[in-house]
Amino acid sequence: MATLRVAARPEAAPMKVAQIPKPGAGFQLVEREIPTPGPGQVRVKVQACGVCHSDVLTVEGSWPGIQYPRVPGHEVAGVIDELAPGVSSWKKGQRVGIGWHGGHDNTCLSCRRGDFRNCQNMQIPGISYDGGYGQYMIAPVEALTAMPEGLNDVEAAPLLCAGITTYNALRHSGALPGDLVAILGIGGLGHLGIQFANKFGYKVAAVGRGSENAPLAKKLGASVYIDNQATNPVEELQKLGGAQVILGTAPSSKAMSQLIDGLAPNGKLVVVGVTFDPIEVTPVQLITGSRSIQGWASGTPTDAEDTLNFSVLTGVRPMIETFPLEKAADAYARMMSGKAQYRVVLTM
Repeated sequence: MATLRVAARPEAAPMKVAQIPKPGAGFQLVEREIPTPGPGQVRVKVQACGVCHSDVLTVEGSWPGIQYPRVPGHEVAGVIDELAPGVSSWKKGQRVGIGWHGGHDNTCLSCRRGDFRNCQNMQIPGISYDGGYGQYMIAPVEALTAMPEGLNDVEAAPLLCAGITTYNALRHSGALPGDLVAILGIGGLGHLGIQFANKFGYKVAAVGRGSENAPLAKKLGASVYIDNQATNPVEELQKLGGAQVILGTAPSSKAMSQLIDGLAPNGKLVVVGVTFDPIEVTPVQLITGSRSIQGWASGTPTDAEDTLNFSVLTGVRPMIETFPLEKAADAYARMMSGKAQYRVVLTM
């Protein structure tokens, strides 16, 4: 379990951050001088920051090249506090968000083709530079998402990662209104995926473990709940005609592998739940019915704006537990326990 150690307090240091001093060392609450934005950057006064499972990459040092100490956090909602000279497209006092996509180089082949989501040198807040587990942070203008009215900071923060991931994956999946779409997992990603799928006009089948999840799945917008412990989920999906899309939000390659035969002809398994073990599938499973598997990662700040605006329009909201910044270690431990309902957010 992560521990919180209070470091020595430097004189007149005006902001608090929860940093990782080195991989595996746990959280350290320290005070730093407020940073000054450089060319093409802004300073953001953080109001809320989501605690995402991907923060483990910084906490444990499993992403290559991280420089320590490092402040995690890539689900940031805040207000622009200062702009570098020459930054004219944003305003001081403007509400903004910062998600996983923390900047792109504009020069690699992907960027030259307009595919900023797959920039070969993409920056990630909390990995490439200090993120939102603090009262202030610096970000490049390429990372900024304009925040709409109608969402408060705590609601918006998880939508900047979990929200955009499920929203963007579904809207690019090829499914049409009325199609059967299965959401595998009713957790931090899945509870948002069910809501978005319902608002897109899909017939939603939620696939989870245990009958106790059924009432929530129905409340979130699922037409059908499939308990994969009590029934054969493939058979249940095929009784419904097969899923045009299965959105794999649960971080379980085994569970995703077991559902592939539940796809309809030309159906697609879209993978957003991150694991490191292989998905197992035979060529025959894919060839029969012309099925496919696709991975999907987050999106650009403009995709995040679409996610936030759609959430305001349709009422999609994350279920949240909040912790103060001073309890960052407890918040992280709660997220890692898998018992949070369903996103954890730090407040400043």
